[in-house]
Amino acid sequence: MSRPCSIIRAECDELNTESIVEEDEFDPENLPPSKTRLKKDADALQQLGTDLLNLPETDWVKLALPDSLIDALGEMKRIHSRSALKRQRQFIGRLMRDVDPEPITRHFEQLRQKTRQQVQAHHALEEWRDRMIEEADTAIEAYLQENTDADRQHLRQLVRQARKERDQNKPPKSARVLFRYLRDAAE
Repeated sequence: MSRPCSIIRAECDELNTESIVEEDEFDPENLPPSKTRLKKDADALQQLGTDLLNLPETDWVKLALPDSLIDALGEMKRIHSRSALKRQRQFIGRLMRDVDPEPITRHFEQLRQKTRQQVQAHHALEEWRDRMIEEADTAIEAYLQENTDADRQHLRQLVRQARKERDQNKPPKSARVLFRYLRDAAE
C-alpha cells in the first residue's frame, strides 16, 4: 500500500513551508543561555570571588559582601591542600551567584585605574630625570616652573653628579638619588 509520489511531494512541500515560517519567527534572544555560556558565567563569578582574596579584608566589608562569603574567603586563606582549595573556590563561586558582581567589578576597575595612574606618574618622573641628565639647566628650569617647591641648588647638584657618573660609565647611583628626590618632591 504505497502512496503516490505526488502526494508525498505535496506533504514534503507543506512541511518545508511550515519550517520556513518557523525559521522566520525564530529569535535567538528568546533562547535560554547555552550550557557553555552558563559555565563561562559561573567560572567568571568564581574567578571574581577568588580575586577578592587579593584585596584586604577591610575592602570586603566596604563592598558589603555577605558574611558567608567573607567567612569562605577567610577560610580559603587558611587552606593549603590543593583539592581543598579547589572545593573552596567552587564554594565561593556558588556564593557569588547571590552577590551583585557590578560593585566588585567596579572596585577592581578603580584599583586598576589607580595603578595605571601611578605607573604614568612614575614614567613621567623617569622622563624628567633623563631629560635633566641630558639637557641639564634647561630641563631643570622647565621642571622648576612646574614644581616651584623644589630646591634649585640641590637639584643642580644631583644632576651634576648624575651626569658625571654617566660620563665616567659608573653605575647610576646619583641618577637613582635624583629620581627619589623628584618622586618625593612630587608627593
